[in-house]
Amino acid sequence: MKLMNLLRYLTASIMFFSVQSFAGERIVSIGGDVTEIIYALNAEQSLVGRDSTSLIPTQVQKLPDIGYMRQLNAEGILSLKPTKVMASEVAQPAVVFEQLKSVGIQVDILPFGYTAESVIEKIKRIGKSLNKSAQAEILSKTFVQQLEAIDRSDLDVRILFVLNRAGANQMVAGSGTMADTEIKLIGAKNAMENQVRFTPISQEGVIAANPDLIVMTQLGIKALGGEDKVWELAGILHTNAGKQRNLVVVEDIALMSFGLTTPKEMAKLRMAAEKVKK
Repeated sequence: MKLMNLLRYLTASIMFFSVQSFAGERIVSIGGDVTEIIYALNAEQSLVGRDSTSLIPTQVQKLPDIGYMRQLNAEGILSLKPTKVMASEVAQPAVVFEQLKSVGIQVDILPFGYTAESVIEKIKRIGKSLNKSAQAEILSKTFVQQLEAIDRSDLDVRILFVLNRAGANQMVAGSGTMADTEIKLIGAKNAMENQVRFTPISQEGVIAANPDLIVMTQLGIKALGGEDKVWELAGILHTNAGKQRNLVVVEDIALMSFGLTTPKEMAKLRMAAEKVKK
């Protein structure tokens, strides 16, 4: 039944795109980092859908949600009758994009990385695809200036990033994560740098790491039930951060991907770390 539904979608889409070539662009954006750039380039009027990680700016949440970017299905995307799909390279499964291409939908796969260079490349590629190369050049320069304005001198402050999602166990960020990259870029130390990627939180591990500052995202705090609940997490109260109630809350996308909001949240994190140091 699911296969038959997909075939019907594909057939209808082929008919649609033969007519749509003369109409305006209809874009589905997949990846919060991609979506925020589209808005920053003032091209949001072409958007007809987005994935569940696309939350910034808040008005994008009014668009139809096709679901989580790593669990895509062609039917949900095709139902929005897009002419173009702009997706992060970490979006999955890849077969979905082949299905979209087979009915004439343009698919732009965009870079995902933990460096400023990857963001700049992404901005320029999106700008070119949207015929906004001049605006993309200006946006790239602004992004670089914001990054360069952040103080990166060494700070003897140990930071612990706790990832919390509804219905899942809390995880802490080790090396090889976006959080680790940003913590080090502001001159601080990742309290869990001896761990790799994300690992489940444990009382023993947290106490041994003894962070000076806890970092969580806005949605993570909401899913937890509020900031007061942070101090109930395994081992936190026995750390320097727990004893002093040192907590900073950041935008979700900023510590999960390197994007336009990252410099602002990095500056916020640096300020919080400097206060702890004092």
